[in-house]
Amino acid sequence: MIIQTSMWGELDTPESNIYHFPKGIPGFEEEHQFALIHEENNPFVYMQSLKQKHLTFVVVDPFVFYPDYEFELPDSDAEELRINDALSVKCMITVREKIEESSINLLAPLVFNPQERLGKQVVLQGVPYRTNHRLWNDSVDENGREGV
Repeated sequence: MIIQTSMWGELDTPESNIYHFPKGIPGFEEEHQFALIHEENNPFVYMQSLKQKHLTFVVVDPFVFYPDYEFELPDSDAEELRINDALSVKCMITVREKIEESSINLLAPLVFNPQERLGKQVVLQGVPYRTNHRLWNDSVDENGREGV
């Protein structure tokens, strides 16, 4: 599928990389279709809106930076995403001018069903995570919480 992007111009993206977000994502409820654009040897993935070529999010597998990250996906979200066994998790990155100040949103992961190509940003409840954990941090405890 040919998509329009502001970073790469026209881009030929496999259908398997296109995900439907039935309710959009918080703050962008009108955006329902996103392509995941992977670059070789790069842990970061671009989540490109198919509707707005200037709307791109940087996302990453949170387990690369926080190996002990864990949460329980509510049954209602699993049902909405029609998840039986396969799922993928990504978290949004806030990129800062000083790259070492960039952060990852562990409170609201993006959950993907690769079989159905459905996605949803899930806002977790009752967890120790925040929207702005440092991406690179040497003082993180076993639950992904930053030390003092």
